[in-house]
Amino acid sequence: MEQGEQGGPMDGFNYKKNDDGTVNKYKVFCKICNKEFQFHRSCSSLRYHVNAKHAFAGPSSSASGLRQTTLDFRRPLTKSTSDNLTNTIAKWIAKDCRPISTVEDSGFMDVLQVASQDSSYKPPSRATVMMKIHKLYENEKEKRKEVLAQVNYIALTGDHWTSVSNNNYLGVTAHYISDTWELKSFALTILKTEERHFAEACKEQFLSVARKWDIEGKTTTIGTDSARNMVAAIRLTRYEHMNCVAHMLQRSVTESLADSGFVNALVKARKVVGHFKHSPANAAELQAQQVSLGKKQEPLIQDVMDVMSRPPFVSYR
Repeated sequence: MEQGEQGGPMDGFNYKKNDDGTVNKYKVFCKICNKEFQFHRSCSSLRYHVNAKHAFAGPSSSASGLRQTTLDFRRPLTKSTSDNLTNTIAKWIAKDCRPISTVEDSGFMDVLQVASQDSSYKPPSRATVMMKIHKLYENEKEKRKEVLAQVNYIALTGDHWTSVSNNNYLGVTAHYISDTWELKSFALTILKTEERHFAEACKEQFLSVARKWDIEGKTTTIGTDSARNMVAAIRLTRYEHMNCVAHMLQRSVTESLADSGFVNALVKARKVVGHFKHSPANAAELQAQQVSLGKKQEPLIQDVMDVMSRPPFVSYR
């Protein structure tokens, strides 16, 4: 039995054809997924199929009518709409730190096709997204430079850090007071650094950022942690150095704890936490014991395991 080209009992369905070419009024098939149905003058099962399997194809038919209006799911997007969608995808990836490879996910493609009601739509390539993100960055950078051009005095803060892939970076942030006496801050750069963090190299890194943003003559202070190389680097410039208070406080606490008996207690607590953290069976036994003793089931504090081994936390906010 062949699929027919004759109109069906409702939009989205056609009658089947018999082998001799005649139309079979008792069998229909869905034009979207080709699923076959028995038809006995009632469209309720057909409507249910459309609403359950192809809700994106158009609005549900009214209860009183046998026919429904469906949208053309294969209608391509206009160029302006497609460009706007591409720009929005690039902005979302950049703003929410999503991996660029997201555009290659099949599930992501399904979402966009349903949302756009265009089954032929293809997400932008990774190269296109990279290009759009760079353009967004340049546009945002120009806006920020215009803001800084109106500011008389600027303070910078910076810190070196290492990524999980073992690459070194310098993050630099600008701070200023607005005309309404509000503290404003935004990142200027995340600069990849190849050389060792000697004082002279660190000095040049900060100066290159100031030159790139045209704020050499407006910068008054540079705040960093109290590492010797950073302190020495800023002293080689004409700017005043400001120690990070949070870093100094953290170092004070760390050094005071190192000379006390608290470290031994912390090591023991770390072993207890590790006993349950690294074994699902031990963790399940702990929960069972809490229940049997009528105790509230609370997780162990994981941070106690590395509170002494993690590097000092530095914040410039």
